[in-house]
Amino acid sequence: MLVLVTFRPEFTPPWPGQAHMLSLQLTRLAQHQITAMVERVAGKALPDEVVQQLLANSDGVPLYIEEMTKNLLESGLLTETDEQYELTGPLPEMAISSSLQDSFAARLDRRAPVRELAQIGAVLGRDFTYDLIRAMSQMADPKLQDGLGQLSAAEILFQRGVPPDANYTFKHALLQDAAYESLLKSQPKQFHAQTAKVLEQQLPETKETHPELVAHHYTEASLAEQAIPYWQQAGERAMQRSANQEAIGHLTQGLAVLQTLPDTPERSQRELTLQITLGAPLIATKGYAAAEVGEVYRRARELCGQLGDSPQLFPVLNGLWAFYFIGAQLQTARELAEQLLSLAYDAPDSALVETHWALGCTLHVLGELQSSRTHLEQSLALYDFEQHRALALVYGHDPAMSSLALGSFGLWLLGYPDQAVQRSDEAVALARKLAHPYSLSFTLHWAAFDHLVRGEVQATQERVEEVLALSREQEFPLFLAMGTCCWGWVLAARGQMDAGMIQIPQGLSALQATGTELFRPDYHSFLAEAHQKAGQTEAGLSAAAEALTAADRTGERWYEAELYRLKGELTLKKLQVESHRSQVEEEAEECFQQAIEIAQKQEAKSWELRATMSLARLWQQQGKKEEANDLLAPVYAWFTEGFDTKDLLEAETLLKELG
Repeated sequence: MLVLVTFRPEFTPPWPGQAHMLSLQLTRLAQHQITAMVERVAGKALPDEVVQQLLANSDGVPLYIEEMTKNLLESGLLTETDEQYELTGPLPEMAISSSLQDSFAARLDRRAPVRELAQIGAVLGRDFTYDLIRAMSQMADPKLQDGLGQLSAAEILFQRGVPPDANYTFKHALLQDAAYESLLKSQPKQFHAQTAKVLEQQLPETKETHPELVAHHYTEASLAEQAIPYWQQAGERAMQRSANQEAIGHLTQGLAVLQTLPDTPERSQRELTLQITLGAPLIATKGYAAAEVGEVYRRARELCGQLGDSPQLFPVLNGLWAFYFIGAQLQTARELAEQLLSLAYDAPDSALVETHWALGCTLHVLGELQSSRTHLEQSLALYDFEQHRALALVYGHDPAMSSLALGSFGLWLLGYPDQAVQRSDEAVALARKLAHPYSLSFTLHWAAFDHLVRGEVQATQERVEEVLALSREQEFPLFLAMGTCCWGWVLAARGQMDAGMIQIPQGLSALQATGTELFRPDYHSFLAEAHQKAGQTEAGLSAAAEALTAADRTGERWYEAELYRLKGELTLKKLQVESHRSQVEEEAEECFQQAIEIAQKQEAKSWELRATMSLARLWQQQGKKEEANDLLAPVYAWFTEGFDTKDLLEAETLLKELG
């Protein structure tokens, strides 16, 4: 496959240089190339003095050469013979304009009868429809079509389709600019205002499908009051298509136009609505904890304070909760989630759906798994797909789908592996039905995580590949970073240790770039596990220590038991290089005991089973088989499902070995 990319000199490619990539610098055309191009455009040879002026003024730029040659052919300075063009008289000094803008303007001036059409078209935009210019020009169809035909024949416009279903495009933006600049000083605003009204009153379908056009024309007409609702509508429509960058552009433009209005409560209310709407696409493109997201929701909270008891305080606090939660400021996040709960009881059910998700999510990472499960289940119980599916556009994700996805991992932690898989599959099915790419990325990531902790490499790989593909396509930096960490785990599990240990740190760096501090302990555990498999004990212990330090700093506890277990396993690896067996085993046992204690406190039965197996194996090696059996048997006996999963199969085998 050949990929050809063109860009201007000031552009710096974001991709690294590779041996198979060839970079070519396109220089200006040489003299013989210019001469050949002039003859090709003219169709015949031009007098030498004409060619020399073209050489001097075109500066070797192909577009300049083409347009200046056409301008000269239309100027009346040349006459055509059978063999060539000849001058009708002396060539005036600077007969060939050195300014492309001037050249374009001269070509339009020579078409005075249809210049007004070009001017109207320039106001409408680089592209415009026949219906719109007909409504603006108020010309009869025959005259209008003749005029547009002349502009097309002169290659000022390109025509696609046949009137009345035709579309027109200026050949070059500079041609549009030349036509626009030829308007009298008072005309542009008048034309823009007229265009906006035509779109509103005569072309309602265009107004509905392209509100940004109406917004643009009202903005250019300096009619801010009329423009702002259309910028808001344009942003919302773009979000519905998951065109998040486009939505950000429209909403940001609306905020800029808003600043031209007097500072009144009405302006503050409009700004609040725009800021809240802007939050969701910013989250998708930057990540929940990005500085821009925090700025938007902090400003929105300030506006709520100015406006008093605003009903919009709920989505604002919810946005701030997400910002602080993903930034791992968990105490602040918990306080905000509890404040949301107090607000939600006086709000519609949709607020409670989101609130129970937010509180359940916060409690989950704090290690309060049963309380988390209760809130996530309440979110699901209140959710109605048809009634609440639009919540994804308000909050950036679908709360029921999120509750299913995170709840599946919570069920695995609590010791229900089969229910966890079922819940995970339900989440993915709902996300696909919802057709909201960000929600689908969220769900697929957690589905991958479910398979990952169960040690199911192939299933993990399939989910991660889909997460990465979707995140690249939609430009979701958060899930691209998370997916990269998980992909590193897959590579290491496949035996590609070096590749895996490159991918995981890359994912962690990408996470940091989004402002994300949450989940760092568990992704560092992937690195510790990869080092363990590679026999790199000290590097593994360093990764485990970094993970535990992050957990202590933020209070993120849901992965803590597994971190201590990994630390214990890595500590035992030191026996291969150290002679102090009893001391090393004592350190490892302390880690396993701490892992068990944390898991029991959190009721995380899956972590407890895994840590108990680690300690039982150590005791088995020390000859304490009976104690090991007594330790492991009751934990294994607690489980009522998931007996075909890796951990429970290993526990069954170990119990048989222990007799």
